[in-house]
Amino acid sequence: MSATPIAVTIAGSDSGGGAGIQADLKTFSALRVYGASVIAALTAQNTLGVTAIHDVPAGFIAAQIDAVFSDLPVSAVKIGMLSRPETIVAVADGLRRWGQQAVVLDPVMVAASGDRLLAEEAVMTLREKLIPQAAVITPNLPEAAVLLDAEPAESEAEMLAQAHALLAFGPRAVLIKGGHARGEESVDLLVDAAGIVRLPAPRVATQNTHGTGCTLSSAIAAGLARGLTLEEAVVAAKDYVSRAIAAADRLTIGKGHGPVHHFHEWW
Repeated sequence: MSATPIAVTIAGSDSGGGAGIQADLKTFSALRVYGASVIAALTAQNTLGVTAIHDVPAGFIAAQIDAVFSDLPVSAVKIGMLSRPETIVAVADGLRRWGQQAVVLDPVMVAASGDRLLAEEAVMTLREKLIPQAAVITPNLPEAAVLLDAEPAESEAEMLAQAHALLAFGPRAVLIKGGHARGEESVDLLVDAAGIVRLPAPRVATQNTHGTGCTLSSAIAAGLARGLTLEEAVVAAKDYVSRAIAAADRLTIGKGHGPVHHFHEWW
């Protein structure tokens, strides 16, 4: 019997079910990967926004990491919302402790509703402690700007320049996402030392895009867990998310920004 591919999400919980841990586990399941989780924060949120955040103590985050990695043969890790410096340090130390290399880091800083999810003092800790351990980081344009203390990129040339600047922080690759840009296409750029892969997709007119970034990064982790190369995993993840966004309006969830349709192949 072949080994079951296993991925772990280390992120915040979304009580509305559209993003965070919940989106990650749905994505893993949709892509035929067993999902485990380490909950780093609880949020009170729905499709209209975030009303409260409760951070999990760093020691308990470490205990979850040790419980999962001591038992499960994990093939890939997705990291999402880590709102405090001590949380980031606990996760960085845990990844080193268990020798994890296939790490997909989504530097979640702002919710789709505009709510800030990452404390200002945590940005430097993220840059120094966690980004250098990542196989790939997946910032959108506002997140890349925060990490670089710059203005958001407004062209593909500026996106490429910012991706190269982010590589200097130490990740093996950067996937800078153009979903916040304008135009008929949504273009992402995968950049590493070997070159650039341009990933265009038609822009879909829908307000139901809650959890898009979480879903993309967890889909990449799922691909890595199944043995794909990083480029193969990113291409497959982009296709999955594009189809999930295109099918989002088949769901009627909440009064605001609804989720993408993780199970569009089955429902």
